[in-house]
Amino acid sequence: MVDEIPLEEQAEHVRQFMVGLVETMGLTATVRAAVTDDAIAVTVDGDGLGILIGPRGATIESTHELCRSALQQFTGGHGARMSVDIAGYRERRQIALEEFARNIAMQAHETGRDQVLEPMSSLDRKIVHDAVTGIEGIATESQGEEPRRRVVIKPSA
Repeated sequence: MVDEIPLEEQAEHVRQFMVGLVETMGLTATVRAAVTDDAIAVTVDGDGLGILIGPRGATIESTHELCRSALQQFTGGHGARMSVDIAGYRERRQIALEEFARNIAMQAHETGRDQVLEPMSSLDRKIVHDAVTGIEGIATESQGEEPRRRVVIKPSA
């Protein structure tokens, strides 16, 4: 079914949904949606968008889920993968998480002890796993159940 609705059309649908959300909240922003690597990347830029990010990124997570739900409804449950970034928050968070994960991996390597991180979203867990993949002597795994699922960075034998 994904092949029946072109990615560009899916991207435009999500973009329009996000434009409506921004306008409903009384905000002014530029909303773009691009198709890259068979996924849709929605970006929202403007001033005063902190309300769409929320404390510790909670609102951006909810906004992402709203957009994802709108896309799934539009495509009959077969929408493309997508991400939402507001005012560059996700990009900055990714860079910070990658650096944090590498530092924690070095701690695990130096101490020989597992390092258990705080619960985080699946997107953040993927960033952590990807950041330490390839560091010799380090392994990662996710443990627990949503919404308390967390990454454990451990020395490997």
